[in-house]
Amino acid sequence: MDVIQWQKQLLDHQAVMLREGFLDDQFIQLQKLQDDSSPDFVIEVMTMFFEDSENLLNNMKRALEQEPVDFRQVDAHVHQFKGSSASVGAGRIKNVCATFRDLCEAQKLEGCVTCLQQLQHEYSLLKSNLQPLFRLRQQIQAAGGSIPIMD
Repeated sequence: MDVIQWQKQLLDHQAVMLREGFLDDQFIQLQKLQDDSSPDFVIEVMTMFFEDSENLLNNMKRALEQEPVDFRQVDAHVHQFKGSSASVGAGRIKNVCATFRDLCEAQKLEGCVTCLQQLQHEYSLLKSNLQPLFRLRQQIQAAGGSIPIMD
């Protein structure tokens, strides 16, 4: 395959992820911050997001297992996750976090546990869907091509 085909695949894959709500416009804005001086900017930011997300998901799980549950502590973790997901354009995660925060405020343990499961699922889906995108980015860069950015 040549660079032009990889670039088309990259744009097509991103379009699907945007259409399905995995990503939102903030992800496009993040890509626009990448330049020749920081060619791996997006991958680095998303890698940090994934590392932080693992910790936050584990913290939420532990907090929900405490007796009694400190819903303010759970909400603090969810709030942080919502903010970081919004900043990288992880739309579906951000939306689940909004519902999760409402359930924390209402102190509904069963709903919170369900939301945590949804978050873990959405996190896994996002990560697995971004991996091919990152591979394409690396292939394009290794071949000397430029990363196309959606408008």
